[in-house]
Amino acid sequence: MVLITSDVDRFEAARPRLEAIAYRLLGSASEAEDAAQETFLRWQAADVERIEVPEAWLTKVLTNYCLNQLTSARARRETYVGQWLPEPLLAGDPMLGPADTAEQRDSVSYAVLVLLERLSSNERAVYVLREAFDYPHREIAEILDITEAASQQIYHRAKKHVADGKARTEIDEATAQRIVEEFLAAATSGRTEPLVRLLTEDAVSVGDGGGKVPARAKAFEGALAVATFMRGLFKPSKAKRNLLGGTAEIYATTANGGPAIVAVVDGRVVGITCLVVGPDGIAALHNQVNPDKLTRATELWAATDHGKGPIHTL
Repeated sequence: MVLITSDVDRFEAARPRLEAIAYRLLGSASEAEDAAQETFLRWQAADVERIEVPEAWLTKVLTNYCLNQLTSARARRETYVGQWLPEPLLAGDPMLGPADTAEQRDSVSYAVLVLLERLSSNERAVYVLREAFDYPHREIAEILDITEAASQQIYHRAKKHVADGKARTEIDEATAQRIVEEFLAAATSGRTEPLVRLLTEDAVSVGDGGGKVPARAKAFEGALAVATFMRGLFKPSKAKRNLLGGTAEIYATTANGGPAIVAVVDGRVVGITCLVVGPDGIAALHNQVNPDKLTRATELWAATDHGKGPIHTL
């Protein structure tokens, strides 16, 4: 079936929301784009005139496609080289979706995306649709082919799992900037003690190199171990420049609504470190250096003004 212009326009109007849902479900911007495109192909093949509520139909198709992808993705991750982390999105990326409420902002935070990996596929879908997009349980039940009562039960269970893993505090952009600047000042001081003071006792640092960039397979655990690693990570050296392909400029910014450090070489984002901040200090650092998960960030970086420039170089 050939779609008329109005049908194409109707889908394109829905695409940003669909991509934002898919990103939260899959943890990957490229896979989210693929999911939205696959939904468009199915919309193109459908008898659109007989679809009473296009938004609900599109959401159902997209969500179920993502659930199938999650099943295969989790199988692939069993053979993934090292730790698997979601793809971070820099501030201003439309795929971050709605951010009007604390729940919406929280649902796309990097810490929550990491926690969502622990949920079952249905738990993840119910949590995302309810928490981030405020779908009523009646509609979620129709999307997932479950009962409304089951949707409510799954949501409460998923929310509890996410809450149990929380160690963060919502902060504004100015505070995020200050936290990153303080962290980098400590990390580049040449001493471990200033870093230890910024971290919680049980702080962790996890890296994802995807087998393409060196990254420790096991997380660093404990304030001293994390501080020692970070002090070495931000120490300039010829070996680092050779590995990165040039001098890396280090910026303080935000990713997924939280404080983040971005490393850039000749306009190419080569690393993003997302900081999880709790009431007692920095509780976790998630280091994304897999180049496959930094392509979108590089594109957005090239189109963005970076204010006062880098605050450190490697």
